[in-house]
Amino acid sequence: MPKLSLIVPVYRVQGYLYECLDSILGQDCTDFEVIAVDDCSPDGSGAILDEYAARDARIKVIHLAENVGLGRARNAGLEQARGDYVLFLDSDDTFSEGALGAICERLEATGNPEILIYDYARTYWNGSVKRNQRADLLAQDAGPAAFSLDDRPELLDLLQIVWNKAYRRDFVERTGLTFPPGYYEDAPWTFCSMISAERIAVLDRVCVYYRQRREGGNILKTVSRKHFDVFDQYERVFAYLDAHPELSRWRGALFRKMVDHYLTVLERPGRLPQNARAEFFHRASADYRARVPEGFQRPADGRGHKYGTLERDAYATLTGATRVLRLRQKARTNARRTINQSKRRAMGVFYRSQLRLPIDENLAVFSAYWSRSVSCNPAAIDAALASLAPHVRRVWVIRPDAVDRVPEGVDYVRLGSKEYWAAVARAKYLVNNVNFPDSVVKREGQVHVQTHHGTPLKTMGLDQQKYPASTNMSFGALLKRCDRWDYSISANRFSTTVWERVYPASYTSLETGYPRNDVLVTATADDVRAARGELGLAEDTTAFLYMPTHREYQSGFVPRLDLERLAERLGPDVTLLVRGHYFYGTSSSRLAELQSAGRIMDVSDHPSVERLYLASDALITDYSSAMFDYANLDRPIVVFADDWDTYSVVRGAYFDVLKEAPGAVATTQEGLTEILRSGEWRAEPAARARERFRRRFCDFDDGRAAERVVRRVFMGEDAAERLPFLPLEERTPAPSAGPDRAAPGPVPVN
Repeated sequence: MPKLSLIVPVYRVQGYLYECLDSILGQDCTDFEVIAVDDCSPDGSGAILDEYAARDARIKVIHLAENVGLGRARNAGLEQARGDYVLFLDSDDTFSEGALGAICERLEATGNPEILIYDYARTYWNGSVKRNQRADLLAQDAGPAAFSLDDRPELLDLLQIVWNKAYRRDFVERTGLTFPPGYYEDAPWTFCSMISAERIAVLDRVCVYYRQRREGGNILKTVSRKHFDVFDQYERVFAYLDAHPELSRWRGALFRKMVDHYLTVLERPGRLPQNARAEFFHRASADYRARVPEGFQRPADGRGHKYGTLERDAYATLTGATRVLRLRQKARTNARRTINQSKRRAMGVFYRSQLRLPIDENLAVFSAYWSRSVSCNPAAIDAALASLAPHVRRVWVIRPDAVDRVPEGVDYVRLGSKEYWAAVARAKYLVNNVNFPDSVVKREGQVHVQTHHGTPLKTMGLDQQKYPASTNMSFGALLKRCDRWDYSISANRFSTTVWERVYPASYTSLETGYPRNDVLVTATADDVRAARGELGLAEDTTAFLYMPTHREYQSGFVPRLDLERLAERLGPDVTLLVRGHYFYGTSSSRLAELQSAGRIMDVSDHPSVERLYLASDALITDYSSAMFDYANLDRPIVVFADDWDTYSVVRGAYFDVLKEAPGAVATTQEGLTEILRSGEWRAEPAARARERFRRRFCDFDDGRAAERVVRRVFMGEDAAERLPFLPLEERTPAPSAGPDRAAPGPVPVN
């Protein structure tokens, strides 16, 4: 049997679950089992648990048939626990480095007490960490190593949580502790276990990082009548006292904890509905009078007055006592309103007037790449919307210097014009693959769709805080922009877990696939030949598409390859299609020179990267998200990563592209040349790597992503039920049309 049983209840945490599990499996102490309870989570959390369990025998996964809530999910884990001690960890929190080893050492040093209490720290989206404010209660030199609660009753003042303690399993079984349903389920367990334990010890060390989820992951911060559950929880506490008269000495202390808890629920904004506050107060008052111990003395501090209002059932008096709190809240609200009004004044009189007009239910505004073009996922959604819901008018936002590149027939407004402000003020739908400017106000009733523009290999969002050289953005401002999102589109489950963690806001993730990739999956051989014909590629030409990504430490596009030398080594039957990152603007003069010499074609300004994918025989890239899209074609991909050491330090990445590449890898130009000349780029090892990559990142891209988005967002249908995903092995992307084309069959994966 293991020393520790770690019970991890899981529900809608796919963005945080990897970090939680990694914090467990990365501990230096290995004498533990993990019992992960999938509480019928509707996201990908269950699949993540199964993935980890397949790799590590210490993890046991329980999949519940229905959602039962946190307390009962913990009970399901308890039934399977076999360790000497039971620990609980919420699935969006993490253990600190070395925590389990320190816990085991302390348990042994204190003679294996029934309960060991350890410390925690709150962590915030901006990277700040704040230790528990009552850490002083855990001082290890304040008396014997193990003690009873009578010796240190102040420990009851710690937050009523179960995940900062290790419980001896035989103690849990002997006392019959289980978790009740409902909110505040930790209170009965915490109080009943603490007063029942004969030997308690403390560990003055932060062992748990308690994530403060910005997007409202804590249900206790939700306005609901469910907060009335607190009465049932204290009914259980006092029923336990009644059943154990030997513990009656704790009645006064627990009465005080009950009253403080009731007052907290009453006074904290964002818990009780306004029309339920009086009812809650009267219920609390009834409990007060029914349970007040004989001779009880009210607290001498400011709480004494509040206790008195409950004793007299004087709700009006309490509301007067909390008037200051309401005034402070009103001041904060007014401050926010003043800020918003200032922003609106800056937008101008015209925009303010448009914001007062009704929303146009049949107007959709699109933008892509900071309004540089009509492209990417928004363009694919636009096309599907035109087909499925033609009554919706579609308008694109375009920068003034890019209007000459707008396709014929596309309705557009110039960024910053009156027409622009009118459109964003009144449109029902706003669709973008980046964020709309801070000056755009999200109106009630508007729907913002964030499509993103790539699967993340490089770190994104809040993760960039760890790599300050990669950005100078304001992360607070970023999250305010994310607060406008209603939907976030994902190409694969990997992306969903990243987006939900690095952009914590209250949006709905749409796992539809990337609309821009539909054309890659549905293209025919004729489409491929047409794409090559547009570029003037001969049938006997092998076309390699070279697409390096942007580097923060490189101010302009300077190819990292000696393209002229590479073309010369590859011979006259090869054409290099070179596309610089859009951040670098127009093509470089050096590329123009090389293009004039032949066999090198600058396609940086080509309007459709998808057409370039179709025309090429293989992709050469480094850390670009192009590799994830291109993998849908099931064509060779070669990674040229000569500066991986620098890039991974400056920008950071979610996996090691040298080890998990979708094909052959080169770190020098000589190595790349050999891969391309020898045929290694399309050999069986490269094909096996590509197959593994496709199974990991191409799970949703089956050619119907745009339709799923339109049906869900614009038509209100259950797209997931109507359009199930076509399995990867049943998809047949069009083969390349170059001389090295081959219809790839299934490739076994080792």
